[in-house]
Amino acid sequence: MPNTTSIRASREVFDPLAFLGQVGAGKTVERYAKNQKVFSQGDVADAVFFIQKGKVKITVLSEHGKEAVVGIFAAGQFFGEGCLEGEDLRSTTSQAMEECLITSITKTAMLATLGAEPKFSAFFIAYLLSRNSRIEDDLIDQLFNSSERRLARLLLLLANFGKEGGTAPIPVTLSQETLAEMIGTTRSRVSFFMNKFRKKGFIDYNGKIEVHRSLLDAVLREKPQIQEEE
Repeated sequence: MPNTTSIRASREVFDPLAFLGQVGAGKTVERYAKNQKVFSQGDVADAVFFIQKGKVKITVLSEHGKEAVVGIFAAGQFFGEGCLEGEDLRSTTSQAMEECLITSITKTAMLATLGAEPKFSAFFIAYLLSRNSRIEDDLIDQLFNSSERRLARLLLLLANFGKEGGTAPIPVTLSQETLAEMIGTTRSRVSFFMNKFRKKGFIDYNGKIEVHRSLLDAVLREKPQIQEEE
């Protein structure tokens, strides 16, 4: 007969991050090289992914062959969870933007763990709520802010400002074409704003974007350098 005390103790010490970092039943950990695809649009959707290290780009291809970036995911985030709500085929493509370490959990294993481990369930729900809030903020940003402010906000999000304790510049590796797709404007407008931000000292840009805290200060204080009109 199982020892209920030991079972209860094991549940109390369950660590979601430790669980996600280990190989186990229905769970693998793989390294992906830069530009390597994790899954492609149209693939069978049978697993959820968790990023331990690196960044992943999510894109969608239209019927007319136009590709658009719909999201950037970083360490500590899940993606591909649509399979949990009945998605049979992938509606997007995911691709490593840099060297990544990613945990893959089968749909069966994910559902079993969510049902058996309250701490993991709470961890996953907290992530989903945070992501839902981010989607709402993105929609408001797209509807009411200028493309310049949208670019400033996107750069800050990609640089993880608000999550980092220090004030040192944080690098962002992303093309101007991708930035333009994500904020709904043209590459020429992004180039114009990037040059403007660099002249103001908000960023350094030499192939790799270094985002400075002064950009966050400008957005928060609504300084005139960040325009409200197109």
